[in-house]
Amino acid sequence: MEKIKRSEARDDEVIKAVEKMKRAGVKMLRDKEWQEEDRLMLKEGKVYVPKDKTLRVEIIRLHHNTPIGEHEGNGRQQRW
Repeated sequence: MEKIKRSEARDDEVIKAVEKMKRAGVKMLRDKEWQEEDRLMLKEGKVYVPKDKTLRVEIIRLHHNTPIGEHEGNGRQQRW
């Protein structure tokens, strides 16, 4: 979560939402479509991960390289 908060990567949609929120002096836009909470941007209640390829790959690996997240194929476990 800290890496997401520190990421400098942003896309146009997020930049526009943040700018609108700042102008309006609010922490929520469009009936909760976009929100800011504890320095994280949320879209529809879910943490928005910036378009930072390295960060996104790390998050995917963290969630798929666990005993719960491992995938089975042809009767044996595969590691990502």
